[in-house]
Amino acid sequence: MSVIDYKCPNCGSGMVFDTETGMLSCHSCGRNDDIEKMADPLSKNVFSEDEAKEYHCKSCGAVIITEAETTATVCSFCGSGVVLGDRLTGKLAPALVIPFTISKEEAMAAFRKWCRNGRLTPNGFMTADRIKGITGMYVPFWLYDLNNHIEVNAHGTRVRIYTQGDYQYTETQHFDVYRKIRLNYMNVPIDASEKMNDELMDKLEPFPYDQLKSFKTPYLAGYVAEKYSYDDQGLFPRAKHKISDFIESYIRSTMSGYTAVNYTNKQIDTKFKHADYALLPVWVVHYDYNKLEHTFAMNGQTGKVVGKPPISKAKVAAWFASISGVSFLSLKLISWMMGGGFW
Repeated sequence: MSVIDYKCPNCGSGMVFDTETGMLSCHSCGRNDDIEKMADPLSKNVFSEDEAKEYHCKSCGAVIITEAETTATVCSFCGSGVVLGDRLTGKLAPALVIPFTISKEEAMAAFRKWCRNGRLTPNGFMTADRIKGITGMYVPFWLYDLNNHIEVNAHGTRVRIYTQGDYQYTETQHFDVYRKIRLNYMNVPIDASEKMNDELMDKLEPFPYDQLKSFKTPYLAGYVAEKYSYDDQGLFPRAKHKISDFIESYIRSTMSGYTAVNYTNKQIDTKFKHADYALLPVWVVHYDYNKLEHTFAMNGQTGKVVGKPPISKAKVAAWFASISGVSFLSLKLISWMMGGGFW
């Protein structure tokens, strides 16, 4: 069992990843270390991949009990950020990471602002003072590179309507349409955590993939991280399904010169080229309202917030009444303009 923590060489306090500087930072004395220039402890050691669930904090000696999926956490006794090294080696080792750029304080402020913008949410929810907890979490994703070979046969028609003399004519031309297409998609993200809601994670996109960095454990210091629940082969069908609408849209864009197109044959062969195991930054917000807990997620790089807030029935009724009133007045105005009475 291996616990990795980062102690400040100057004062001995625990160091954590700082979103503002992008460095490993000591909040006690202000020391900052460049992560890219640091040697990663995992590169010097080989650990077993046993599902050990009990660890000891190196700072205070307290027992840390974690779930099997946890790879980084915070000691609940002394607050030190710890990384569980034996869960980040071998097949469990991430290849890439996108570090957080939004701090906890910035995330709280952005979430409160997002709540206040809810036009149909209850007034009590809009105050955003019921945040039960906010956790910075590195969520495991597979980033797929997929190659697609596509062949389509279709029947296309082009319709032209014109007038000659007293007659109107409709001319319809028929075409056999054939397309052979190669489409390559890179970094198609699929979340690999069983705990996280797939729909919620999909809506958090896009992540800035130009910020991808080679994985090093200091990026996890001070945050919670999980290892994948599903491997890249297991989630390949989801990746194929995710790009299906984009493929369909592209095929249609190549047939834009026709009035109507009907497929007679369509074959899409998707090849699994490569998948990288990556950790992506997510702030998870638990919000307590009306004795129910609502979960929201925020992109730790862009600040985008997703989730389903409660809806005020009174506000919905008022909104519907206002829309109905405007429609009624519009109809009355049209009637008056056409010679009818206004009331």
